[in-house]
Amino acid sequence: MHKLVIALVIAVVAAGPAVASEEADVMAVVNQAVDGFNKGDIKMLTSACADEVSIIDEFSPYEWQGAGACAKWSSDYDNDAKTKGITEGRVTLGKPSHIDVVGDRAYVVGSANYSYKEKGKPVKEVGSIFTVVLQKGTDGWRIKAWAWSKH
Repeated sequence: MHKLVIALVIAVVAAGPAVASEEADVMAVVNQAVDGFNKGDIKMLTSACADEVSIIDEFSPYEWQGAGACAKWSSDYDNDAKTKGITEGRVTLGKPSHIDVVGDRAYVVGSANYSYKEKGKPVKEVGSIFTVVLQKGTDGWRIKAWAWSKH
């Protein structure tokens, strides 16, 4: 029995760095998408997304899904921003409250702030929640879904 407990402890300790590495890999993709948005780099943003994606966000039409959903979301964001006079949109992520990785799936939840100018005046949305689901495939982790919940 003593040998079994020692083997179990060794397995858990050895798995620790692997889990931390997976969490870092997952967050690298989430950060890539946010960085792409902040830089206005649609290619950077969409390359973080899987082919089939589901998105919920605070502007009409409020949901996007299927092939090319990340690119369609970006186009609709740009159109909405132009209509409302929004410029300099920037998302800042807080520390995630959850990063759960199980097999080839990951679930990330964290706070986020969105700042921008509306008709030249600074606006801040503080305390929103950004939830992201990712799947790991042959090309690494990719975003399968995200939801932005405005606070």
